[in-house]
Amino acid sequence: MNKTAIAVTLASALALSACSKKAPEELPPPPQTTTPTPSGPPPQTGPIPGSQAHFAQAMQGRDTIYFDTDQYNIDPEDQAALRQQAQYMQQYADIRATIEGHADERGTREYNLALGERRATAARNYLVSLGISPDRLNTVSYGKERPIALGSDQASWARNRRAVTVILN
Repeated sequence: MNKTAIAVTLASALALSACSKKAPEELPPPPQTTTPTPSGPPPQTGPIPGSQAHFAQAMQGRDTIYFDTDQYNIDPEDQAALRQQAQYMQQYADIRATIEGHADERGTREYNLALGERRATAARNYLVSLGISPDRLNTVSYGKERPIALGSDQASWARNRRAVTVILN
């Protein structure tokens, strides 16, 4: 072999041996994980305040009032539920609501639509008397078209004679 070839082989061997690494005697510690600090408020859990879900949760069933047959008067139990609704609406002054009037299946469609309207209006008027602006409240009557209880018995009819307050988002 000539001197040049030997020199190239030696240079290559030296270069390769310089690249080889020995294993360290002690491994470095694993990287530390850091939790970033939140820059804003903590994430919201549960329903958004002022939403229909939050209202329903806060009312615990008192978002609905019930009526006797062919009646639309607000009794003391209904007054308590409507007072609780008014307090919620005063706390969240930017929300609007629709009050839905419903009737049971007995009677004509026209009669039940009119009765549902009287029930919704009675609930609305009571909320207005408690200080809720009438501009924040709408009414709609569904008559017997949206029953909550399907059945032709006294218990079903009693559940369907109602006014329901629904928060608009």
